[in-house]
Amino acid sequence: MVVSFDLFGTLVTVERPDDPAEAVAHELRERGVTIPDDWARAYREPQVAVDPGRETPLSEHVSAALESRDVDADDATVRAAVLAAFDRPVATREGAEAAVDAAARHGTVGVLSNCSVTGLVERALDQSTIDPERFDAVVASVDSGWRKPDPRAFEAVAGALDAPVERLVHVGDDPATDGAASEAGATPLLLSDVPLRDFPAELEAIRSR
Repeated sequence: MVVSFDLFGTLVTVERPDDPAEAVAHELRERGVTIPDDWARAYREPQVAVDPGRETPLSEHVSAALESRDVDADDATVRAAVLAAFDRPVATREGAEAAVDAAARHGTVGVLSNCSVTGLVERALDQSTIDPERFDAVVASVDSGWRKPDPRAFEAVAGALDAPVERLVHVGDDPATDGAASEAGATPLLLSDVPLRDFPAELEAIRSR
């Protein structure tokens, strides 16, 4: 059996910054970058053309926003600032460890996360209480280039787990994104239908079908 888990809202919870633009600006200032007077507006403006289903790193958007105001900042500095802005305390959700352990006992396990911040998925997993060795693959949209609900996101994690997407069971909390696994040929399990605490039993039921 091949199982992938959504990360944020499914395995862990993380509070987003109240004001992402200001959080990014603060971290840029800490690294010596001049912030334009109308930064909030520049941050809100579309900066990079994105095709449907594609993911663009937030750091690229931030770099383009700075450039639109004639501010130069090297890519590494921007990436570090963006990661720091969104690097918040992580809480592992009740039942997450048992759910991942159950999946790992029966096959390969991965993470499939919509996240535009380079390195944030790995950072969140490191801060959680889930053993990272349980995961055979970690696929973030910022790395694969595809966001759920696009079928290619599910195909990406199935490929990373060396399995056809039709064998994939995807667990998540969002019907609009995680529920779209069915459109790729995978089997979605939504937390609204199967809470994490019930996942081990549900997995056994799926295996016996």
